[in-house]
Amino acid sequence: MSGIFGTGYAAVYDALYGGKDYAGESDLIAHLFALHADGPVASVLDLGCGTGGHALPLAARGLRVTGVDRSPDMLARARAKSAEMATDMATDMATDIAGATVAAPEFIEADVRTLRLGRVFDAAIMMFAVLGYQHDDDALLATLATVRRHLPPSGLFLFDVWYGPAVLAQRPGDRVRSVSQADERILRTTRSELDIRAQICRVDFHVLRLAGDRVAGEERETHTMRFFFDRELGLALAACGFRLEALRAFPDIGREPDETTWTVIGVARALP
Repeated sequence: MSGIFGTGYAAVYDALYGGKDYAGESDLIAHLFALHADGPVASVLDLGCGTGGHALPLAARGLRVTGVDRSPDMLARARAKSAEMATDMATDMATDIAGATVAAPEFIEADVRTLRLGRVFDAAIMMFAVLGYQHDDDALLATLATVRRHLPPSGLFLFDVWYGPAVLAQRPGDRVRSVSQADERILRTTRSELDIRAQICRVDFHVLRLAGDRVAGEERETHTMRFFFDRELGLALAACGFRLEALRAFPDIGREPDETTWTVIGVARALP
């Protein structure tokens, strides 16, 4: 995963994904916690937290959130947004909201494959296809082992991934996205190459920052994404001490996944 989510890409990341409903997704995460957890979920480990898109709204709900990411540039954005959130609330984020004490998320720079914090959490999440960045089996199993050692028996693990049947049915395509940020226009072109036998998709991002008719910046990154099938997920989770309890369409969790469901969300329980 080296060479991705660097300084230039991190600087435009939130603008590129400004339309993503992180608050709504965090509501769904909280709903799944309530549906599947054996008891109250008070602490959450957010692995691959990026710029804090889920960590911050979950913290605003009163959860104690620790976010982990290997990109210092993404974490810098997360910490800046956390500070801005505190200012907007006109407190140090120790205010009582709807009966819940709100604490700023803790953000840690580390590799999810080797993380050892020496403590456990009520639940862990890996959202926005973070698990798909573990595109070889060693990395996948190391990452799942990390999740397991930070959960108690019966602790919950929520994750979303690209769903193999839908990827093969729909096939990734080339895209262009244009958004505004401050006085600049950001233009991102995406080209995708599917490797069916390896179950990966190589996604080439080319980002231009345009100030009027001048190119103010240019970034290129290649992200390699793994897609998953039901039995594969169940076997990998079982090998690392989990039971896959649910796999649903995402964000429409009322639906079973099928060839139209590019993203699915999984709920796994840590075994004794």
